[in-house]
Amino acid sequence: MNATAEKTPVLQIEGLTKYFGGLRAVNDFNLTLHEGDLAGLIGPNGAGKTTIFNQITGIYLPTKGTINFYGTNLVGFEPHEITRTGIGRTFQNIRLFSDLTVLDNLRIAFHAQCGYGLFDGVMSTPKFQKRENEIVENAQELLEIMKLTRVQNEIAKNLPYGEQRRVEIARALACGPRLLLLDEPAAGMNPREISQLMELIHFIRDKFKLTVLLIEHQMRLVMGICEHITVIDFGEIIARGTAREIQNNPKVIEAYLGKGA
Repeated sequence: MNATAEKTPVLQIEGLTKYFGGLRAVNDFNLTLHEGDLAGLIGPNGAGKTTIFNQITGIYLPTKGTINFYGTNLVGFEPHEITRTGIGRTFQNIRLFSDLTVLDNLRIAFHAQCGYGLFDGVMSTPKFQKRENEIVENAQELLEIMKLTRVQNEIAKNLPYGEQRRVEIARALACGPRLLLLDEPAAGMNPREISQLMELIHFIRDKFKLTVLLIEHQMRLVMGICEHITVIDFGEIIARGTAREIQNNPKVIEAYLGKGA
């Protein structure tokens, strides 16, 4: 029995299809991720990658297909319910609370599992005070892990782009995910920031014992860290394999560079 067969299936997507009116954005998409996988989903612009992420996280309801997370079919779940099952994500366009501090951005994420009710919050009960102190401590611990302690009191929008991305990843981790979806985490980064991001993704996968699936156009990052890659074009899978296999696949080269390539 091989090592993959012994791992626990985390995400099993079967027959995932999405239509927007008469436009077919995703067709019969299948994917299985096992615990600890670091996988990539790539394809040309408009191939349907983010649409797949949006279906996994409940933003879009699939036209058909199943999305099983540790054996539970998530189709029909609301986004907040999916977050609570253990799926965290970042977005292609950074979605921080830009006028709040870095620390407050993380505190908000931790409140998804605050454990107290409206009465406790309004009356500032001992339960509320205790839990709020724990949330601040947990947020500061995560900021230290992510090397963001020195900017915890900075307004998020004032940070350099690479650090804003780091804050967004930290906020996703604050929700306590078992599966982390990263949508173009290297977008807008310079080569030095991309190198740092590659190290960070490896680090958080191992530190938090996560399974990671990422969408990315920066091939240096994808080929440098992804252990297996799925390629889609016009919403359909055209290739799967290791970085080397994908780089040499004629269908992938055609999808990115055209038939003449």
